Amino acid sequence: MKNRKRALVLAGTAAALAATLIAAAPAPAAPASSAPASVASAASKVAAVHGGGTIRYPYAPASHDIRFTVDAEAAPWSRPFPAKGGEQGMPVDARGKVTIYHAMPDENFTAVGEAEVDCLVTGGRTATVTAVVTSSNVGWEGRRIGISVQDGERGGPDRLGFSWGIANVDVQPDGSVSEPRVGTCMAPAPFTEVTKGGFKVTPAPLPPRPSTPRPSTP
Repeated sequence: MKNRKRALVLAGTAAALAATLIAAAPAPAAPASSAPASVASAASKVAAVHGGGTIRYPYAPASHDIRFTVDAEAAPWSRPFPAKGGEQGMPVDARGKVTIYHAMPDENFTAVGEAEVDCLVTGGRTATVTAVVTSSNVGWEGRRIGISVQDGERGGPDRLGFSWGIANVDVQPDGSVSEPRVGTCMAPAPFTEVTKGGFKVTPAPLPPRPSTPRPSTP
């Protein structure tokens, strides 16, 4: 089981094996505004990542089949937390699902998992998503994972990164090694290629802070 936990590399489900590039839902029409059309259009977008694919991972045997899907959409200011300033949540709050599939024929085992998205941030053709595992067959429940996605351009492949395997290692002064908890929207650069399928990143600027009602005067 220990080796199987280490081998869990990517997100997908058996149903996602045939997943291909999935376009994000179109943004709603922008309301009439005195702002330039390009600015109004950008403001109306909702950040999102949709798709599924297989990756090339150099540290797993070639016989392994490693896939994942991401279905994430921004839901700004929707996850309040009990701290000063957290009453309205964060601008990068999000919802959706990340799924895991890693077939290991040499071990006659397939690792699978599903995680609930809690954070999404975009920049151009790149997005970072985090999600908390809700079910798995390798004991990852409650663990937050980070996924980065780069939507390929000019004929180049899409790319993907993930927060375990080669990243997020903390070496202590005594030489011991631990794996810190992944923070919201934290993931490494998309360091490996997607070989089948693909992803659609819909970028959007960070939303404005919601207005807070002024306290009533006596």
